[in-house]
Amino acid sequence: MQIRLWDNNLKVRLLGEALFNILFWMYFPFITVYFGAALGNHIAGILMTVPPIFSIIGSLLGGALADRMGRRPVMLLGASLQTVMFALFALSPSHWIDYAAFIGIGFGGAIYRPASSAMVADLVPVQERRQVFATFTTANNLGAVLGPALGAIFFFQYRQELLWSCSFVLLIYFIAIYFIVHETLPAPAKSVEPTDTGSILQVFKEQWKGYGIIFRDKVFLVYILAGIFALVTIMQLDLYLAVYVIDYVPSQTLFSWNGHSLKLSSTEILGWVLGLNGLLFVLFILPVTKWFRNWKERDVFVLSSLLSGVGTFALGLNTNIWFLFFVTIMFTFGEIVRSPVTQSFISRYAPEHARGQYMGADSLQFTIGRLLAPVTVFLSAWLPPMGIFSIILISALISVVLYILLFRIYVEEKGAA
Repeated sequence: MQIRLWDNNLKVRLLGEALFNILFWMYFPFITVYFGAALGNHIAGILMTVPPIFSIIGSLLGGALADRMGRRPVMLLGASLQTVMFALFALSPSHWIDYAAFIGIGFGGAIYRPASSAMVADLVPVQERRQVFATFTTANNLGAVLGPALGAIFFFQYRQELLWSCSFVLLIYFIAIYFIVHETLPAPAKSVEPTDTGSILQVFKEQWKGYGIIFRDKVFLVYILAGIFALVTIMQLDLYLAVYVIDYVPSQTLFSWNGHSLKLSSTEILGWVLGLNGLLFVLFILPVTKWFRNWKERDVFVLSSLLSGVGTFALGLNTNIWFLFFVTIMFTFGEIVRSPVTQSFISRYAPEHARGQYMGADSLQFTIGRLLAPVTVFLSAWLPPMGIFSIILISALISVVLYILLFRIYVEEKGAA
């Protein structure tokens, strides 16, 4: 589905989210360093465990409100909250206010995302969703490639200007949503009888009741569990992989010519690996999505877990730089094939009247995966590298088994229906 044929809702969001993601990645990778320098690494480490909790709450709340109020109002709420929090961060006289603003930015983004994803599902036919989600993922990862390189300069030297730029871009995006984006809430969701909005407590009770129904959905629970094990593997790129490369991969020559050579240190090798990962994502997610568009979702999920698991495990077999690049390509393609299929599966599986809630609950696999993934770094104090890589591979294989089980249950339930 070519971009020129997209609904204006999607065009506005693609441009707005692409611009914001570049700015986001100019500050996000350095935020822990910033708080570590200001408050101490020990306190910063503890503080960084709190934002994921707010992300969970924001995602669940945003998903529920998207089905109750509509996609557009929730997106406006999330964008406005982020705009205000960036301005507060820029004006802040205290590192603790900085921290509160940082949590608020994450909370606003978490509220925004389920409604944003649900809107894509509302507007795009099922057969085209993988390609559209892949396009949004490309825009996001373009920011992840360009942002850190720019942020290394701007965040530390021109932090206030960067934060004001984020706030300004989000304000413009908020105005664009308000005047251009139209509501896409499906008719089945509109026909759901609203509860008494006079009681805020009653509203929250109804929302959590809806999530209670979702979490009793066996297919959805197996899907979330499989995703957690898969993401524990995929998220090692900036966790144990970074530790392993710096501690165990020696400095070595990348290539030689005419008596000259380019030699890379361990940290430089890590930078090249991370850069290769980001570059592959930007260049290949759209063509890879097209190549696999006729594959069954189960087969794509299984292939993703196998490539990421085997590729990450293979890192421990050899420290040669070119071998590291090869296995980086392998586990990166495992991540690439998975990304758009995850969003298209849940958008198709979720009932129309609860699509926002399912999108919000879907984010739990990423949040829980992010909380569990650092266990490998903790265990590395006692286990050798191949022990850690074996645990990572086992996690990937568990996800393979769970994905096979997921689609077996899914087919049986569809047959019973």
